[in-house]
Amino acid sequence: MPLREYRPTSPGRRFATVSDFEEITKSTPEKSLLRPLPKKGGRNNYGHVTCRHRGGGNKKKYRVIDFKRKKDDMPARVEAIEYDPNRNCRIALLRYKDGELRYILAPKDIQVGEELMSGNKVEPKPGNCMPMGNMPMGMAVHNLEITPGRGGQMVRSAGGEAQLMGKEGNQVTVLLPSGESRKFHESCRATFGQLGNIEANKIWLGKAGRNRWLGWKPTVRGTAQNPVSHPMGGGEGRSGGGRHPCGPTGVLSKGGKTRKKRKPSSNLIIRGRKKGRFQQG
Repeated sequence: MPLREYRPTSPGRRFATVSDFEEITKSTPEKSLLRPLPKKGGRNNYGHVTCRHRGGGNKKKYRVIDFKRKKDDMPARVEAIEYDPNRNCRIALLRYKDGELRYILAPKDIQVGEELMSGNKVEPKPGNCMPMGNMPMGMAVHNLEITPGRGGQMVRSAGGEAQLMGKEGNQVTVLLPSGESRKFHESCRATFGQLGNIEANKIWLGKAGRNRWLGWKPTVRGTAQNPVSHPMGGGEGRSGGGRHPCGPTGVLSKGGKTRKKRKPSSNLIIRGRKKGRFQQG
């Protein structure tokens, strides 16, 4: 999936790139799988801003994705590959044998007309889903469940893939894209293959306005703010902040540990993620 470059007709177009969308086979989404997606501007149900720098952006609707893949032992045909404005990977429209339509995350090189299936014993090909305890070791997988039956929560971004490393008892060891090695219960499901649109991380937006289309507002440096607004604000002229870099609530932002020491899932982490490594998933 190569990228297209714009003609340099303006400074904002000079280095901007965009996906060529050559894998897209259907331009209009399935209406029965659309849901309203109201804008919240980063605010919670009390109206308090809990995620800064959000607001504006183009209007869009949510596509209902089947992360659980619980429709077992029923073949499904890939009807189309579509664009999803809510994520950077593509989605595939499946039509099951009983006529039901569902969206799933589209693996790399999946083609219209292929037959996919989920269950305890399925063929290990991209797009099929089964419990990790039944999968052959060394396979590349995505859309991993953390809790059995809850649905895939990990490795869902474009180009993401995890690798099954080994099995011991009822635990499966998985190497995640971040470099972290982690144990999963054998009944947790995953989907074979690597997610498509691998070059999504190489897209160059080119101008600030294109970030506003995505719903991201500009970020102001903490050292440029007043002391009442940020812990690193204030001072005469330009200053270094006078302390270790932190966010507006005082939480360290340059390598400071924020994970709870007694978090139960810490026992499942064999090796932590590598610092400074580019994360795909």
